[in-house]
Amino acid sequence: MNIFSNFFTKQAKAKKIISFDGGGVRAIAGIVFLKKLEAASGKKISDIFDMFVGTSAGAFNAACLAHANMSADELKKYWSKEYTDKIMETSFFWDQASLIQARPRYETKGRVKVLKEIFSNKVIGDSSKPLLTLCYDIEKRKHVVHTSLHTPEVSFVDAISASSAAPMYFPTYQMENGSWMIDGGIVTNNPTLLGLTHAKDYFKTNNIKVLSIGTGLNKQKIKGETSSRWGGVGWLRNDIMGMMLDSEIHNDIATHIIDKSYLRINSSIGKINKMLDDDSEENIEKIHLMGLEWWSEYGEETLKFIED
Repeated sequence: MNIFSNFFTKQAKAKKIISFDGGGVRAIAGIVFLKKLEAASGKKISDIFDMFVGTSAGAFNAACLAHANMSADELKKYWSKEYTDKIMETSFFWDQASLIQARPRYETKGRVKVLKEIFSNKVIGDSSKPLLTLCYDIEKRKHVVHTSLHTPEVSFVDAISASSAAPMYFPTYQMENGSWMIDGGIVTNNPTLLGLTHAKDYFKTNNIKVLSIGTGLNKQKIKGETSSRWGGVGWLRNDIMGMMLDSEIHNDIATHIIDKSYLRINSSIGKINKMLDDDSEENIEKIHLMGLEWWSEYGEETLKFIED
C-alpha cells in the first residue's frame, strides 16, 4: 500500500516554472534575489525549476539557467561591467546629446559575440531544461515564441538576440532563417501567462507553480496637466516606452487565474535610473539593493512556495 501511496504522491508534485521580465540591467536584481534563494535552499535554481521562461534581458537569464545547470552566481558574472561593456557596444552614429536618434544606440555584434562565448553554436533543443523565449516578427507583425519543444532547431544566439532587440537600443535582429525580430517586450514584458500555457502543453498537467521575477516598476508621478502639452519628444523624455512596456495587468490576470500557485517578485524602482542601460557603479549598486530588499520581503514566502 505504501508503494502505491508514494507513487501517487510523486505524481502529484507541481511543476515549477520561473519567468523573467525584460528590463535591461535591472534584471540584475532578480539574479541577486536568486543567489539568496540558492544559498537559503541549498539548491541551484536549475535544480529547483522545471521550465525557464523569459523576455528580452529575461530571455538571457532564462536561457543561461536552463542551458547547462548554470548557478545564479555563475550567471551574475555575465552581468559584470566587463560583459555589459561588450554587449552595449555603442554605435558610431549615436549622439549622446540628442534625444531623437537616426540610429540605434548599440551595435548587434558585441551582444552576439558574448552569446557565442556562452552558448557556442548550440540550439535551444540542447537545453538541459525546457526553455521559452518571446520576440516579435516586424515584417509579419506577429509575436513569435521559441521553445525547446516546438522550435528546437533555433540557436540560443538567435533566440536571445531576437528577444532582446529592444527598439532604439539595438537594431532589428535578422535570424538565420531570414526573419527580422525585435524585443518580445513589445508583446508582453511579463511572460508568465505565456509560460503557463506552454507548460501545461509540455508537462500535460494543470498542477503548475509560477515564480515570476520582475525588474522594477517606474512609479514616478507624471503631472496630467503638464503631459497634456507634450508632443513626441515630451513623451519620449518622460518614459512613454516604460509605460507601454508595463505589463502589470498581466500580473493581475495571472494572480486571478493561478492564485496561490503564482508568486510575483517586484517593486517600485525608487531612485534607480529608468533607463535600461545605465550600468554605472552607482546605479548597479541601487539595483543590487533592490534585489536584497526583494529577498527581505519575499524570501521566506519563496522558500515555502518552492516546497513540493
